[in-house]
Amino acid sequence: MSKVPFLHEAVLSWLEHAGGVPSKSQSPVMLMLQPHWEDVKAAAAAAAPRDEHPDLYTKVKGDWTLDQWTLLVESGLAMAAHLIAIGAPVPVSEVADDFVTFCTGPAPVSEQWLLLNGTFPQGTRISLGQYTLQTFTADELLQTVPMPALHGLQPWIQPLDLITGAPFLHLPEPGSKVTRPPARFDSTDPQPEAQHWQALLPLMLWDDALLRVDSVFTVARGRCFDLNPTDVPTREDQHAGDGESEVRATGDFRVPAADLPALTAFCTTLSVKIDAVMAGKTHSRRIPKERARCLEQAALRLLAAYQRTCNDYGVREVDYDGLLLDYVISLETLLSSLNGHSGGITRTLQARASALFLTPAEQNRARTLVRAAYDARSRYVHGSAIKKQTESQKREKLRSLRLLTQKVILRWLILTPSGTDDLAPLLDAAAQGTGREEHIGLPLRTFFTTTPPRKRPADIAPA
Repeated sequence: MSKVPFLHEAVLSWLEHAGGVPSKSQSPVMLMLQPHWEDVKAAAAAAAPRDEHPDLYTKVKGDWTLDQWTLLVESGLAMAAHLIAIGAPVPVSEVADDFVTFCTGPAPVSEQWLLLNGTFPQGTRISLGQYTLQTFTADELLQTVPMPALHGLQPWIQPLDLITGAPFLHLPEPGSKVTRPPARFDSTDPQPEAQHWQALLPLMLWDDALLRVDSVFTVARGRCFDLNPTDVPTREDQHAGDGESEVRATGDFRVPAADLPALTAFCTTLSVKIDAVMAGKTHSRRIPKERARCLEQAALRLLAAYQRTCNDYGVREVDYDGLLLDYVISLETLLSSLNGHSGGITRTLQARASALFLTPAEQNRARTLVRAAYDARSRYVHGSAIKKQTESQKREKLRSLRLLTQKVILRWLILTPSGTDDLAPLLDAAAQGTGREEHIGLPLRTFFTTTPPRKRPADIAPA
């Protein structure tokens, strides 16, 4: 008998006894004491030697041995025994097949998965540098769990149902260790999204609807999928009828199927531009290094503000001043001169922000927003009284500032020179009417005509 069939038969024999142990008594130690467990271990060692499957082994007292916790718990065998004990219709032969695959399949590659609160069409698959934005079908998700045969037999666990069709940014991390439990995303801590800003930024610049990260966790396909229902924000399903049912809660960022090609083209182009800027981190000259730092800091400020913004107009009173500072610092970081010569900061930034736009109306709007934001920022920093505003007025102004910050970051990326040149002098010249069409107008019109975001900018005439 070959190694794989022997392993399959050993698992079936063990399940026959382990499934007879009352569920309340099924501790891992008790299950390891059941007849044929030693046969399972021996068959697994023969079918999956350590030189081919080191992830199944651990060192005990200086010697390598199969990790029994991995074989029993992480594989799903313990859960299969529990379900048999409570009378669930467990397909034991399929369970044995899944266990064989668990032991003999390719070593898993650890991946970081980010669950986004947006809605994307079925079949979404967009490359964002090293990342992939993807919506998974139920069958695709099923292939990521270690024991597909048990799916649907555990009524208290339904993560796959909740996330079928949900958008994930995933990134392979070869050599990284799978961690448990997954990290529940903390919206007060900017660190989780900060690690992935280069993939998130193109999505956020494509549309002005808010896009946030709901959960960050680790997956090793076929070996570990530790997403729990509590990691997925839910709401009551209004179409469920009388029965209570929950579905994944989503935000306002929605991509119709018809817009998917445009989004893909936009993200691909923006990712190339972001990578080009960030390549300057290793450049021997100061300006490319400083430019990369500025983009990263501006993006991180925007992401941190996004995570603390409930919805398009929804901002907690306690967060208002902090969000205002995030947007102002983001603008100042990008619009300041890399050579350190900015003159009067407020007027200079007003002029440079307005120079990024092509019509008087949009230029005046940018200038007004920057002036008002800097005034509020200065009063806040120096402890001066801020003009009394209603909650509605404050939220509207903050929203307008957020949208301006998005536009400035996008246009900065489109226009920023390659090599060791600085964008600030070009903006200063454009504000004085010199070189506007060559350095500002033509590049912006070309980009927004060939690779437009979801909404055509107000200062760009229809093609």
